[in-house]
Amino acid sequence: MNKNLRLFNLLVVIALFLSACNLPASDTTQNLASTAAAQTVQALLSATPAIPVVAASATPAAVPTLTPIPLPINTSTPAPTATSNCNVAQFITDVTIPDGTLMTPGQAFTKRWRIKNIGSCTWNGFSLVFDSGDSMKGPATQAIAALGPGQEVDLEANLTAPATPGTYRGYWRIVTNSAVLVPIVNGSQGKSFYVDIKVQNSVTATSTTSAFAVTSVTYVVDVWNDATHTNCPSITTDITTNGAGTVGYHWVRNDGNGTSGTLIFSAAGTQSVTFDWPLPSSAAPAPDEWMGIYIDAPNHQDFGHVVMPPCTTP
Repeated sequence: MNKNLRLFNLLVVIALFLSACNLPASDTTQNLASTAAAQTVQALLSATPAIPVVAASATPAAVPTLTPIPLPINTSTPAPTATSNCNVAQFITDVTIPDGTLMTPGQAFTKRWRIKNIGSCTWNGFSLVFDSGDSMKGPATQAIAALGPGQEVDLEANLTAPATPGTYRGYWRIVTNSAVLVPIVNGSQGKSFYVDIKVQNSVTATSTTSAFAVTSVTYVVDVWNDATHTNCPSITTDITTNGAGTVGYHWVRNDGNGTSGTLIFSAAGTQSVTFDWPLPSSAAPAPDEWMGIYIDAPNHQDFGHVVMPPCTTP
């Protein structure tokens, strides 16, 4: 504000000076006036401070960079260790008494589980122990024979169905000689296996207490070599089951040859299958020639074989 006022005063002085120049005066007076005016203007100019000029910066000030501070690393956590596979078992199948088998009150039965040692250690001094549920009068513990890695064993417990109708289940486990419970792959919650039955009265349970199976196999050999019996010898096998189901079988021969097949039973009964095996005709017996049948399902059982005698011509 003061700077502007001083400039204004300067302009007023100059205006007055110019107007004075138009008035009549002597040359000396005019020169003196001009000199005084000029000195006044010079004095005012020298008394006015210069306005500072700030040069604009072409480059903006740099923004400081923040360097992140790394968090401390916790080195006190121990490294994970591998889980031991020394003692590990695998549940394979229920050999007897499938789940839901019907029982009469107080019926005695034997439950078998097929178990495999899939660990890297041999089982010595291990035991089968009752864990929880319904014990069905089974033993609290019983010994298991020594079992190497990769081997299987059928563990069994003699049990008795409860006297009251209902559904019952008992869980069993394997314990080592140092009282450590063995994990069970494919078992219940990875730790146990069980027996599961339904107890009903004798009228409803009588026909369903036994699982479907082949109960017997018999052989009949035909050695007659005539027009009626074109193949000699031939063997006929009678296969008997205890109920309805499908039977798988294959023939077993001393030379390793044989065929396979299936039989469908709509109810308990007997069906026959015949196999022809032509052998050289001879009056002498042939003790080295034999054959039999193996039941693949449901029993997985060998029912023996018979020696094939030489053919006889009537």
